[in-house]
Amino acid sequence: MLIACMSKYQSVRGTRDLLPELKRSFRLIDETAYKTAQTYGFSEIETPIFEFSDVFHRSLGETSDAVSKETYTFTDRGGDSITLRPEGTAGVVRSFVSEGLAQHVPLKLYYYGPMFRYERPQKGRYRQFYQFGVEILGLESALADVECLDLAWTIIKKLKLSERCILEINTLGDVQSRNRYRQALVAYLTPYKTELSADSQVRLEKNPLRILDSKDEGDKKIVANAPLMENYLNETSKKFFDDVQQGLKNLNIPYKINPKLVRGLDYYCHTVFEFTTTELGAQGAILSGGRYDGLVEMLGGPKTAGVGWAAGVDRLADLCAVNLENQKVAPISFIANGENALKEAVRLASLARNRNQYCEVFLTGNFKKKLEKANKLGTSKAVLIFDQENGSLEYKIKDFTTGEEKAATQAEAEKI
Repeated sequence: MLIACMSKYQSVRGTRDLLPELKRSFRLIDETAYKTAQTYGFSEIETPIFEFSDVFHRSLGETSDAVSKETYTFTDRGGDSITLRPEGTAGVVRSFVSEGLAQHVPLKLYYYGPMFRYERPQKGRYRQFYQFGVEILGLESALADVECLDLAWTIIKKLKLSERCILEINTLGDVQSRNRYRQALVAYLTPYKTELSADSQVRLEKNPLRILDSKDEGDKKIVANAPLMENYLNETSKKFFDDVQQGLKNLNIPYKINPKLVRGLDYYCHTVFEFTTTELGAQGAILSGGRYDGLVEMLGGPKTAGVGWAAGVDRLADLCAVNLENQKVAPISFIANGENALKEAVRLASLARNRNQYCEVFLTGNFKKKLEKANKLGTSKAVLIFDQENGSLEYKIKDFTTGEEKAATQAEAEKI
């Protein structure tokens, strides 16, 4: 009966439980990213998981897939339209505006947390997923873009993924360049309108640049010969993109230009980029971002430049599972044989844990089983404690690498 009841309840489609081993991988990725971001001068921020819908609908664009198809939007009991955050940048910028942070620019911010999109679940794509990301607010220089990319590249190297992904970059130019290109792209695509996918037919009217990034095979064939943005850039936009590329070369960060890379959200301008891999199937983007100089104004703030990126923790965890396995910390085990010995094991472990030492105490099983459990955990060293007939305790220290055991005093056991 219990089994039948349990099988009735499952996690919601597109979500999953982060069981201890997976959660451990997530934690290691987050800590690696956060500690690295700190060395670049980034401070951590956390925004609410849900916002008034206008924060996302206005910033992401009503024609974006994230808004038109994928947001979890509902009316709360007070009659307000609320949306679970589908990405991190809009919430950070809303906070920048509502908390009056403009007087503190330039600001360099780091965030981590769950995001929500109603997408078709598949490997590497979930309806509740996790991202860490960074934003630089208040710097117009192309070197801010370079610093963002340098931070991303450093994190990727620390996760030992630099040989398994590639940086793709493109430019969307400034407003003037983008408008010129939009006109040329519409002129090219209009004769093919009836051949475009239904989504791209809508985009042709509202945001034709997104057709360049369409996953529809028919659309891909049509845009293969579309005009390129690089031919419509003004001198300002050309120089900005040249400066970004020169900065990457100076830092020896490898990259390739992808003229079809446009990103899926309305707020991008100038530099856009993705770190991609071929090892995760269709969901190959592991870190994406770009420049968004008009977003702060769009949300009611002062004219403020911005650039940032977000990385998918779910995909990174899949990609670097083997690397993370090698970073496991070996515990010290306290293994007791006898009732008083077990109490002493708990006491000694508490002392070690107060020194931030990872320890394990085995409260159940016979002495042989406890040794087996310690070995399975990867224990490097163990304190063995035995009850004696006269009421005293015997201590030994065992090296699990060599198998050597040696007698120890209580004081030695306390300092291990």
